[in-house]
Amino acid sequence: MINWYYKVLKNVFIAIAFLPLSALAQLHNYTFAELDSIQKNDPKFMVVFIHTDWCKYCQAMMNTTLKDGQVISKLNEYFLFTSLNAEHKSDIIFNSQTWKFIPNGNNSGTQELANALGTINGKLSYPTICILNDQYEIIFQHDSFMDAKNLLEVLQQAIQSE
Repeated sequence: MINWYYKVLKNVFIAIAFLPLSALAQLHNYTFAELDSIQKNDPKFMVVFIHTDWCKYCQAMMNTTLKDGQVISKLNEYFLFTSLNAEHKSDIIFNSQTWKFIPNGNNSGTQELANALGTINGKLSYPTICILNDQYEIIFQHDSFMDAKNLLEVLQQAIQSE
């Protein structure tokens, strides 16, 4: 019985050893309060992923692009990343302002911060990637699904512009 247990344990360790490192990487997802605090001591560009729970393209981006090992590595090293559900109902304190949920129907509405960061040409679409500089100025917005290759190119351009 003990011999069987050690064989199983050995196989588990071997399987873990051969997992790609990207599968073990975790994307640091900061809260807006954490972003404000970190910006005071270690200013970096911020990447905000604006999404909803019902958006199939948002879910696809979360499950592919934002799980890509190279994307995770680049975001963790050079940026502060946060995910913003555009239908988040609680107040968000960010950049010395309180952002509120604005109802627009029966149990629906939009977070003011999502509107402020994600509106492009008068329209808020999902998913949206927004990059802010360390002065909280929007330097990039993109309002549709973005694959890992394209997001990496955008991130690299932002790094080079610093």
